[in-house]
Amino acid sequence: MTAAAGNERTIAPADGKLGVLLPGMGAVATTFIAGVESIRRGLSKPIGTMSQMGTVRLGKRTDRRSPAISDFVPLASLEDLVFGGWDVFPDSAYEAAKKAGVLEDRDLEPVKDFMDSVKPWPAVFDPQYVKKLNGPHVKKGKSLRDLADQVSADIAGFKKDNGLDRLVMVWCGSTEVYREETEVHSTLEKFEKGLDESDPNILPSMIYAYCAIKEGIPYCNGAPNLSADFPAMVELARKTGAPIGGKDFKTGQTLMKTILAPGFKARLLGMNGWYSTNILGNRDGEVLDDPESFKTKEVSKLGVLEYILQPHLYPELYGDISHVVRINYYPPRGDNQEGWDNIDIFGWMGYPMQIKVDFLARDSILAAPIVLDLAIFSDLAKRSGMSGIQEWLSFYFKSPQTAEGLYPEHDIFIQLMKFKNTLRHLRGEELITHLGLEYYD
Repeated sequence: MTAAAGNERTIAPADGKLGVLLPGMGAVATTFIAGVESIRRGLSKPIGTMSQMGTVRLGKRTDRRSPAISDFVPLASLEDLVFGGWDVFPDSAYEAAKKAGVLEDRDLEPVKDFMDSVKPWPAVFDPQYVKKLNGPHVKKGKSLRDLADQVSADIAGFKKDNGLDRLVMVWCGSTEVYREETEVHSTLEKFEKGLDESDPNILPSMIYAYCAIKEGIPYCNGAPNLSADFPAMVELARKTGAPIGGKDFKTGQTLMKTILAPGFKARLLGMNGWYSTNILGNRDGEVLDDPESFKTKEVSKLGVLEYILQPHLYPELYGDISHVVRINYYPPRGDNQEGWDNIDIFGWMGYPMQIKVDFLARDSILAAPIVLDLAIFSDLAKRSGMSGIQEWLSFYFKSPQTAEGLYPEHDIFIQLMKFKNTLRHLRGEELITHLGLEYYD
């Protein structure tokens, strides 16, 4: 059976240019920019993107209606994307991409002219929050408010200079040290006072989030940082009509967990333990070599199994899991992240089984299409009048942002259903439940 169709939501057209703001123009951001330009020139395909290659089923299976998502809802064209961002190094996008070593020369050189034209603005940065990273291309200011004003000026100048109609921001910067909410995060008034007083609990990513959301610009957080995931930012987003979402791009090992764990749970196979270890040698790996930054990532990764397997509902199967996550910085690997998983499960009569997974992938290759989709779909959300937390975009995140008191949904298949049902809802189409009884009445 399908849920009843509703009224179609008014969606503003995707006319004009869309500016994509990227705090952190390292491996992920430059791989994203190079890929978009390569696609625009007909040199590659947008593999891994829901916005460019995805379809959505409408109505009954027998109706055989499965349009491309890009035909079903009005999305910004790749031709209309304009890129800007900040980084602690002054390198152009081309120079940064060369140093990152993600892309082969055969893919990077054909877009060199364009990549060289994209140069970052000085970043808001403090090495006490990202201890394994430092660079010379950094803003100076008398207070955090002063730094925020400089970021806002960058945004305004970028919009004016490029004749942009709309903007989105996707955080592609490093993982910051672990922080929990404090009083300064509790209300917008207290947060803005904290900017004036340079409260040490306001981290650089929060400044970018604030500057975007204050202008009603959609903000998506690709790192496990607190960033916009606290009451003050949610309050501001509702006030200005800005869609927000995060945290932490779902790539690599966590992607595998959200695919495999739902299958084990569906079959009610028990689990004794899941040991995960990673080696990577890019800037992200170097940053995560710091224990405080690793803590931020660890919290993001560890919550996945608990929420998928729900040990409080299935104590005999998942009540005593040993879940261990390790990340090791290993420079020779560069962006080629390798994740090993050892999974100890048990089945009928308690007999043990073991699964081993070795996933070798370029982390930025998995992340780049996520950046594109988040930019495209957060813009759609804005044009559809959807403000605040966009849980339907949890499909893209390791640690989805949710309303206070609501546990995050990590099962990638439930996330996908939520994502596509949201698109159906926007167009007034029936929501699909997959009950299927209508075929047998």
